[in-house]
Parts: sequence; C-alpha cells; structure tokens
Amino acid sequence: MIQCDQVFGVSTNILKDSYVDRGNLDEEIDLYLRRDNHIALRGASKSGKSWLRKRKIPNAIVVQCRFKTTTVDVFTDALSQLGIKLVVSESTKDTIKGKVEATAQAGFDLIAKIKVKLGLESSQEDFVQGQRVGHDINDLRFISDILKESGKRLVIEDFHYLSVKERTQFSSDLKAMWDYGCYVVIIGVWTSSNLLIALNDDLTDRVVELPVDWNDEELKYVIEKGSSVLRLDFSDQLKKMFVQNCYKNVGLLQKLVLTFLDKSEIYLEQEEKTLLDSIDKFETAAMTHAEQLDTRYQQFAKDVSTGIRKRKNTTGIYAYAMAIIVESDDSSLLNGLPLEDIFQAAVKRQPRIQKSNLRLVLQKLEQLQVDADGRNLVIAFDESNDEVSVIDRRLLFYRKYITISWPWEQLIKEFSNEIGSESVIVSS
Repeated sequence: MIQCDQVFGVSTNILKDSYVDRGNLDEEIDLYLRRDNHIALRGASKSGKSWLRKRKIPNAIVVQCRFKTTTVDVFTDALSQLGIKLVVSESTKDTIKGKVEATAQAGFDLIAKIKVKLGLESSQEDFVQGQRVGHDINDLRFISDILKESGKRLVIEDFHYLSVKERTQFSSDLKAMWDYGCYVVIIGVWTSSNLLIALNDDLTDRVVELPVDWNDEELKYVIEKGSSVLRLDFSDQLKKMFVQNCYKNVGLLQKLVLTFLDKSEIYLEQEEKTLLDSIDKFETAAMTHAEQLDTRYQQFAKDVSTGIRKRKNTTGIYAYAMAIIVESDDSSLLNGLPLEDIFQAAVKRQPRIQKSNLRLVLQKLEQLQVDADGRNLVIAFDESNDEVSVIDRRLLFYRKYITISWPWEQLIKEFSNEIGSESVIVSS
C-alpha cells in the first residue's frame, strides 16, 4: 500500500502523485530548453523550483550559491563537477584569465576534445603518466566550450545569494556565454521581473524569465491529486484552510497536509474513500508545524540580534528596521516592502533616523542572517528597486500561529535607556 509520505510532504525526491504542472510551466521550459536562450526561474523559497528543475533538467551541472559566492566560484564549482580544476589569475568584465587542468579522466577527455576542435595539441599519455593536462585561457570561450561539450546544462541555484556586484558581473558573463552558444539556467528569489535584463540590457532577447508562481486553484489541485491516490476526500472548507494558510508556498502546503494526516492517524492509502473535514485537526496540525519551525526562527532572531549587538557605535537603527519589517503585513512582505514605507515608520519611532543610513543598514541585513554555510536567508533587500521582501514565506505562517517577543524590541528599549533624553545620532 502507498504511504502518505510517498505522496505528500517535503522531499528531495519528486513526489509524482502530488506534482502539479502549474500553468503548463513544464511545457514552457521544454520549449525554451530547445532554443538559444538562457532561462531564469523566479519564485519564492519552497515554491517547487528545485522539483521543477530536477524533473525537466535531470542531468545538470548544479552550482548552489551561498552568501559571498563569486562568479569565479560558480565556474570553479561547475568545472570541478566535470573533473577539471580552474585556476584563475585574473577576472574582469567578460574575461577570465588563468588555467584549466584535468584532474580526472572525464576532465581530460573534455579538454582533449576541445583542444582538437581548436586545433591544439593534446596527449592521452600525459594524463596516464600522472601529469595534469591543462590549457591557458584568456576568456570565457574555453570554459563555455567545455560546458557545451559535457552535454549538460549549467544550473545556478539560489542566485539571490550573490551580491549586487557579483550579479552584475555574472550578467555580463551570461552575455559572453550566449555569444559562445553556452546557455545557462538561473534559479532564485527576486520580486521584480526581468532581473537579469535590468542588470544588463544586452541580455534582452537572450534570457527568458519564467515565474514559478501558484494560484489557489493549482494549490487546491495538489491536494486533490494526491488525496485521490490515497483514497481520501478533503472537504472544500478544509482545502480552503490549507490554501489560505500556505501563503502560496507549495512546500508549506505539502508539509501541512502530511502533518494533518499524521494528526488524523492516517499513514497509508485507505481501503475505501474516506472523508476528511476536521477543522480542529487542521488547527492542531498548523500549531504543530509552527512549533516545529520555532527553532528555525528563534535562531534567525538570535543571529540577527547578536549581529546587531556587534555593530560598533550603533544607536538602534538596525533594531528599528527589523522591528518594522517583521511587524509589516503579509501583503507588503510578499509583494515588496518599499524603503520609503520603512523609513516613514522608523522616523515615527525615532525622528533622527535618516533614509540614507537606513538604506545602508538594509544592505547589510543579509549578512546578519546567514549561517556558517552562507545560507538560510529569511528576508532580503533588493537594491534594484529599494524593497524588502520575505524570502522564506514560512515566517508569515510561523508568526500567525506562534506569539513571540522578538529580541530587537528589547534592544530598542536598551538603546532608549542608554541615550535617555539625548538626541539619537544615527549610524550605520
């Protein structure tokens, strides 16, 4: 019999019985993968981007970005997966100077093929004798040729972790790679449309951006498709509760449904159709999952607050910014909370705050959140349009079901006590 966790839940494997092709996105990707263009997949965290990529591009070279990842890191990681070491001596706009060296048989074969195509000498014997066969490079062409020759598509995951400088550099590299016929898939979270074209208008007509968004009917179909396999029938009211509380996040929806089934003591496919309509069970499941998320967001709050305390000469602007952002309504955080709105709310609480300093603070918030591996962003500031948005939408679900006293409110009180009645000198 089929187990419920084989149908619903969060998994590294695609749960085909509840997988939904929203808006024929699968067909669109197939179409653009056959064309001469880069593809950008834009969607919120846990929106199903990785499942989509695994389903449509199963044999990919996947580079996972982290905070402070550079464009050189991206190419180094990509080539290492092909058995090739990239040693960079210089990296500038559109160019990478250095050397590529084979470190495995597969890498040697790729370099050898490229050398033959370019009319350069190559020797199998050099590799057999343990010598690293390499080639000097002075642009992206050789790297692009290697990637093409591998027969695999380069996929850049979590592009939003790159700094604005690195995103701009990579957008320039994408133009050069397009010229060399090497096409890349970029996956990440950003609120404004056509981010890559905004970074480099030379990518116009060279990159196709596809939003990975969910509407209520598609999310409802996820429940219906999976439940039919398990011989379950969720009531309309219950399906509505699931959809309303997942914030258009299919990962959260999947987890809520599985937790609900656990609380209903349903672990396997039913022998006959079973109606599920308990709102009380839903509330219990929602609270249970919120409690499971508690460690995640307590750590997030702790990391940010610890970072705030380490800021020298700070007078509270970081804490005010966090308080305003986390207290903002769902719609603003989903669609983008403008810097101007944060500023107007901040000056009501602390009149001496200046917008220029606030903007600098927002630019630095990401480094206060990420863990030792450079991951786990919860909120992010988009410098291209001066907006803050929630990267991890589970935060909205968590704060709905869990009442928490955020530590930056205590920091604001401490700062207020320190300065007494004196004027605040705002510092970034």
